Amino acid sequence: MKFILVFAGVVLLALVGVWVGGRFVDRASHDPGVEANARLIGYASVALLIPLAADVITGIRPGLLAHALIGFLLVPLVLLKLGSVAYRFVRYYAGDPHYRAAGPPELVMRLIAPALVLLTVALFATGIELWLFGFRFGDQWLTWHKAVFVLWFLAAMFHALAYVRRAPELVLADSHDRLLGVGARRSVVIGSLVLGAALVVAMLPFPSPFALPAGAG
Repeated sequence: MKFILVFAGVVLLALVGVWVGGRFVDRASHDPGVEANARLIGYASVALLIPLAADVITGIRPGLLAHALIGFLLVPLVLLKLGSVAYRFVRYYAGDPHYRAAGPPELVMRLIAPALVLLTVALFATGIELWLFGFRFGDQWLTWHKAVFVLWFLAAMFHALAYVRRAPELVLADSHDRLLGVGARRSVVIGSLVLGAALVVAMLPFPSPFALPAGAG
């Protein structure tokens, strides 16, 4: 019965996310800087989708090597998206006329966004702590990581489903009008993935407790 209630709640949240996304009003921006920022966020969002899904799947059991390494792969790309969104946030609330004209996200997304950012930072921070130190500072880090993951998953799912139509449109827009800077946008996303791959390689020799085979300690 408990599982059914949880499943129904998740499905309901997903449906609400899709419904909120369907209410978005496309505000065509005539400022190339604002549009370029939106497209960069779209690129980062789409690029994150498959690796994040893989990280969630491999994290079903704690301590899996693949889960930790995919997490490191994601770090630069996550920072790119957070930085791009933060830039838009600062420009809007600083009164930039171009960003003000483009308008803010829907109210519900503005309410969820700060929590999602904090949960994302907490999720990666606790994961990195576990990789570097294991249970040296207590096993509560694993408890925190799991608890944060549950909240993050719900918020991220809602966010992803709300933008499930908008993000691909932003990515495909560059194929239609070739807005100035398309090469730079694609390069910075690819560069983030390359940097993430380099981070994975750098972490492979690290003697993390979670890199040990099961039962080895």
